[in-house]
Amino acid sequence: MNLDRLTIGQMAKLNRISQQTLRLYDREGLLTPMTTDSDTGYRYYHIIQSARLDMIQYMKAYGMTLKQIRQQLETGDVNTIKQFLLQQEAAIDHQIEDLQRSKRSIARTLQNYRQYDALPKDGQMFMQYIPERHIYRFTSEKDFFDQDYAGYEYMLRELKMHLANNDLPMSYFCNVGTMLRQENLLNDNFSSNEVFLFVDPEDENVKSEYIPAAMYYCVCSDDFYAEKDNARKLMELIRKSGMQVCGDYLCEVLVEFPVFERSQKNMFYKIEIPVIPQK
Repeated sequence: MNLDRLTIGQMAKLNRISQQTLRLYDREGLLTPMTTDSDTGYRYYHIIQSARLDMIQYMKAYGMTLKQIRQQLETGDVNTIKQFLLQQEAAIDHQIEDLQRSKRSIARTLQNYRQYDALPKDGQMFMQYIPERHIYRFTSEKDFFDQDYAGYEYMLRELKMHLANNDLPMSYFCNVGTMLRQENLLNDNFSSNEVFLFVDPEDENVKSEYIPAAMYYCVCSDDFYAEKDNARKLMELIRKSGMQVCGDYLCEVLVEFPVFERSQKNMFYKIEIPVIPQK
């Protein structure tokens, strides 16, 4: 092998890249064969050009486009690449945050599926200890309890638009719910325009509210229109059991099932009312 006259195949093999990549770099003006045989027209690389090829590969790994790489190679400005690398580092940190948030969102969803497998689905009421949680609350234009399913979907569109407009993570949208304030619940006034998302307390970009750990009376259902009746039955049980309500009513969507064309959202929700022993 003549290191002064490497064919494109030899150059590609030595540098563990494809001949197509070398041809692309040639077309883009990044790496052109050093010599041309005057008799045959064949072009040859020199082994020392591998150093330039290494630099191209480094820059590509950093996330630079071929145009940016060519500009950098032409100017040789060290400050330019330093600034680019600082920007890339910040962008990667942001991507890592997004991935970690998505991972936590997936973990919450999997936990909800495990709850779905374990919880009663026939309207049976039960008590459950629920650890502390954090929510992001949104106030809608509509009253949830005055809406049919179409109105509820509109409230969710409002929430989704709010997240987008405020540059809030869309990954939280997978775990939503509605809230009824304690005073309204105790007065049998089913009126609420508040929807919420469960969020990560460590997420500094989201202004969250704290919900303390508590014992809850709960009931689950997949019937959207049965929520109010289920809530009233739950309140009746709480009164009979010698307990009292100690916080706001939450209705958490645990699982959403596949939605087919022209079909409404198919979901399984859990009504949660925090309680303490009656004084």
